[in-house]
Amino acid sequence: MEKGIVIGTGNTAVVYQWEEGKVLKLFHPGYSEEVVDREFSNTVIVNPMKFNKPKTYGKLIYEGQYGIIYDRIDGESLLDRVLATKDLEMCTDYLAGLHKEILANTSTDIPDYKDFLRYHIQESAFLTFEEKEKMLKLLHKLPEGKTLCHGDFHPGNVIISGGKAIAIDFMNVCRGNYLYDIARTVYLVQYTPVPDIGGDREQLLVLKQTLADRYLEKMGVDRELIQDYLTVIAAARKAECPGE
Repeated sequence: MEKGIVIGTGNTAVVYQWEEGKVLKLFHPGYSEEVVDREFSNTVIVNPMKFNKPKTYGKLIYEGQYGIIYDRIDGESLLDRVLATKDLEMCTDYLAGLHKEILANTSTDIPDYKDFLRYHIQESAFLTFEEKEKMLKLLHKLPEGKTLCHGDFHPGNVIISGGKAIAIDFMNVCRGNYLYDIARTVYLVQYTPVPDIGGDREQLLVLKQTLADRYLEKMGVDRELIQDYLTVIAAARKAECPGE
């Protein structure tokens, strides 16, 4: 079957129209088969869980590139909507509401969040030996858990369609304490670089912090509860995304 028009483009893949009601997420040339397999495996695990997401139908190789077939979701990202409207109440209602539904699930068939963080801390070229030891000790003290954690939950990975919030991108799915995934969302919302979309940079920084604060309020979580998670996430992120 021939791929159709481009639906969207991301850092790892281009999404094409496929057969009726479906899309092909085609990963960029040279993208690791192991990483694609991990995303596909994660989507198979979350398919039956009770929160809004596109269903997965299979994986394939198309003209030498790895791909995954998903349900087609027509809508706009929550990130695009909040940047256009500056409606933080709407954004945090969608964001927190969907995240609570995700965190209501459990799994023992996916990696532990500590393994993900430990790997990136140990492999980091940005941390000294002493800093790595300090972060690993802090990570060891954090609680275990079986809660389903999305691992990359932020407004750019939420699609609004028909008034519903739908989660996408399950590359970093893991299990752990629910506070890890909340802290991860706060980090991604507040502490990652300001998007290059023009406008007032300081205004965007304020929007990012306010969005993170309101999200935490909706989740019923105080910042003090996630501070240790944020510290470890920030240390691991340097190796995970060295360009940030």
